[in-house]
Amino acid sequence: MGTRTDGVLALIALAAFLGLAFLTDASLSINFLLVGGTATIVFELLAARDPALVRDYWERRPVQIASLAVAIGGAAVGARVAPVPVLSLCCGATLTYLVFLALLRTGIIPPLETWWESDA
Repeated sequence: MGTRTDGVLALIALAAFLGLAFLTDASLSINFLLVGGTATIVFELLAARDPALVRDYWERRPVQIASLAVAIGGAAVGARVAPVPVLSLCCGATLTYLVFLALLRTGIIPPLETWWESDA
């Protein structure tokens, strides 16, 4: 998984989420930001169980574009129904993912492939 491509897609999504927050005049909730961030960490831990499978799907350009469209579209619908929780969750998840990518890229945390390896 290319961290550069993932980062660009995450930045596009974050810009859309923040734009929706601005348009709806939603002030973000720290509690929902934290829940979104926690969900990202849980997802990454689960994805690390079989990174090759995740990579096989995620590296397909149509999957990346569809995922971005669904995320932004879902946030847009959610912004009309419940802007504060929905946009806070989205922003929290995306910000956490961007930090996660930065930590991976700088080598502060090891690649996903090594997370579940046994030293025994």
